[in-house]
Amino acid sequence: MNNERMTKNMLTVSRLAKSLNLSRTTVLYYEKQGLLKPRFIAENGYRWYGESEIERLKSIVSYRAYGLSISDIRLLLEPCSISQGQILENHFRALEKEINNLRGQQKAIIELLKKSILLKEKFMNKAKWVEIMTAAGLSKEDMMKWHQKFEEMEPEEHQKFLESLGISLEEISRIRNL
Repeated sequence: MNNERMTKNMLTVSRLAKSLNLSRTTVLYYEKQGLLKPRFIAENGYRWYGESEIERLKSIVSYRAYGLSISDIRLLLEPCSISQGQILENHFRALEKEINNLRGQQKAIIELLKKSILLKEKFMNKAKWVEIMTAAGLSKEDMMKWHQKFEEMEPEEHQKFLESLGISLEEISRIRNL
């Protein structure tokens, strides 16, 4: 069978990536991690993926969207002694723990806001607030999650808080729509 006939219904790594809105680098990363293998590598080095590889990549992308680690995805894709249910349950517990941690951070910050003379007297600005949040151990991702939860729980208070930091209405809109 010649290569042209073999690859007729297959995709190259670039076309596969594009079909799933991924970067070529991401597909190659999954391959390097042992999650995905091309069905065929041509003499010119082109990787070709068939329907089963496409479906496998769709599963990988879905699992990543759920926040699962590469090692957990590897376990889910390969038959092993750990059940899919156990892996998902463990991940659910980890998410629940993270949510509770974020809620605790929110409560602590809200209490600081209620007591803060700095905010009432306009001594606080965005830069100082970000510095405080960073010093408290929050990453940019944590701060985004914090804003998302604040917006979800108290949208009007979130608006007032952002305005009190002297943030432009355009940036406030962007923050509130994270």
